[in-house]
Amino acid sequence: MRSKGLALGAIAAATALVLSACGGSSSGSSAHDKVSTTVDGKGRTLTLWDYEDDTSAMGVAWKAAIKKFEEETGAKVAFENKAFEQIRTTASQVLNSDEAPDILEYNKGNATAGLLASQGLLTNLDEAATTFGWDKKLSTSLQTTARYDDKGVMGSGSWYGVPNYGEYVEFYYNADLFKKNNIKIPTTADELEQAMAAFKAKGITPLAESAAEYPLGQLWYQLALSKADRSWVDGYQTYKTKTDFSGPEISYATQTIKDWEDKGYISKDATGQKAEDAGVSFINGKAPMFFSGSWWYGRFVDEAKFNWTTGLFPGATMSPGSSGNLWVVPTKAENKDLAYKFIDITMSPEIQNLMGNHGGVPVTADPAAITDAKSKELIANFNKLTGQDGLAFYPDWPTPTFYDQLNAGLQELLNGSKSPADVDKELGQEYQDGVDTITGGA
Repeated sequence: MRSKGLALGAIAAATALVLSACGGSSSGSSAHDKVSTTVDGKGRTLTLWDYEDDTSAMGVAWKAAIKKFEEETGAKVAFENKAFEQIRTTASQVLNSDEAPDILEYNKGNATAGLLASQGLLTNLDEAATTFGWDKKLSTSLQTTARYDDKGVMGSGSWYGVPNYGEYVEFYYNADLFKKNNIKIPTTADELEQAMAAFKAKGITPLAESAAEYPLGQLWYQLALSKADRSWVDGYQTYKTKTDFSGPEISYATQTIKDWEDKGYISKDATGQKAEDAGVSFINGKAPMFFSGSWWYGRFVDEAKFNWTTGLFPGATMSPGSSGNLWVVPTKAENKDLAYKFIDITMSPEIQNLMGNHGGVPVTADPAAITDAKSKELIANFNKLTGQDGLAFYPDWPTPTFYDQLNAGLQELLNGSKSPADVDKELGQEYQDGVDTITGGA
C-alpha cells in the first residue's frame, strides 16, 4: 500500500537521530553514475524495489515500464515486491549497506524521504532532473516533495526523488443511498452539514470513519484547511512560521470533529476502527460518505456494487494531497544511469496514459488519451486541485512521530477523555517538540 495519505512511514525521532549519525557514504563514482538519456544496459541488471499491488494502477503501469525499459536498454530488471512496512522499518539500515537496490519506491515527506536525504543515503538528482526534463514536466507543487534541504525539509534544495503520479483526498458518495433517501449530494459546506443531518434523521450514520488510522486525521486536517491559506500551510509543513494550535484553523477542526460525533455524524465506534474497516463499510453500502484518498478509487471500481461518485471537499480550495510516492536512487546504487532511465520511462506518455486508464492519477498524461469515464472524473478533480494550487500535503508530515500522536489525540477526543482544547494543547506541544528536533530549535 502507498502512503495512504498520512505518512505511515513515520520513524521514531530517537531512531532517526541515531541513524543520522551513521550517514551515508558514497560507493564512489563510476561510469555507471553518469547522467545520460541513452544508456547501454547489455549484460547489466537493474535492481528495483516497490510495494505496489500488481493489479493497482501503478503496479500495472510499472510492469509495462519494466518491459519497455528492458527492450530499450538491453538490461534486465531484478524486481522485488516489498511490503510497505518492510521498506519503512529497514530503509536506513539497508540503504547504508551493500544490499541497497539501484532504485526503489519510497514515501515522500520530511519524516521519510527527507530523513534519508539528510542522512546522505539518497543520490542528488539535480543533474538528472535537468537532463531528462523532469523539472519541466512536474508542476511546482508536485516538485515540493521531490526536493529537500540539508535538514531534510521538503520544498527547497536539491532533487532526491521523482514522483510520477499524484494523490489527493476527496469525498466518495454512495449516489444510490443519496437518491433513495432524497438527499442532494453536497456542493457547499452548508449542504454537507444538511446532508449529514438528513441521513442521521433517517437513522443512518453519514460518515464511514476510522480514528485508529489515517482517515479521521485527514478529515481533521481538511477542516483546518477550510479556514487556512497557503501561508498557513507553508508554516505548518515547512516551519516558515510558527503554527498556533489554538488558532482558528486547528481549533475549528478539532471542535468540529467533536461536534459531528456528538450529533451522530461520526460513530463513537470509530475510535477502534482502522482504515480498512471504514473503507469496507463504504464498499458494503452501509455508509453514504467516505472522505479519504484517491488510492481507494480502483478498489471501489472493482468492489462497490452500487452507483457512486466523487468530489472535492465542498467549498474548499485546498485539500490533503501531493505527488505520489517517489522513485529514489540510493547513494550506494551500482547502476544509477539505469535507474535514471527507468524513472524517465515511467514518465513517458505511454506509461502515464496506461496508469490513468487503470484508475491512477498520472502527472503528465494526455487527457484525450484517458478513455475510462471514472478515471476521467478522478483526474479532473486532481487537475482542478493542482490548478488552484490546492495540494496541501498531509497532517503528519512535519515530524516523524506526528502520525501516531495525531491518531491518539483524535481517539481521546472521540472517547471523551480529553476536551478539544486539551487535545489541541497536547498536539501542539508534540508537534513543536518534533519540529525542534528536526531544526535544532532554530
